[in-house]
Amino acid sequence: MATATKKKTASKPRLQPLGDRVVVKRDESEEMTAGGIVLPGAAQDKPSRGIVVSVGNGRLLDDGTRAPLQVAEGDRVIFSRYAGNDTFQIGDDEVILIREDDIQAVLTD
Repeated sequence: MATATKKKTASKPRLQPLGDRVVVKRDESEEMTAGGIVLPGAAQDKPSRGIVVSVGNGRLLDDGTRAPLQVAEGDRVIFSRYAGNDTFQIGDDEVILIREDDIQAVLTD
């Protein structure tokens, strides 16, 4: 008698931040200046904008409740240039982990 076995599907790992932290996928850096000069990888500035991939459950307040975050998954944000020293490889994407305080603005259409 044959028995059915469950196949494990290769799922993309998910990075779930805690507290007031946010996972952001940086936009691609510019490879050419406005004047047409091609920049090598070491000379390129890392962009300070990206898309929010996931958010934590909020900052813990003194009374024990959590303050909801002002950003949500899918928001396009601008963040501090020096934010997010921790980069992680999740599947094919490189993401950074930053605090909500490091986000300076949300881009809207």
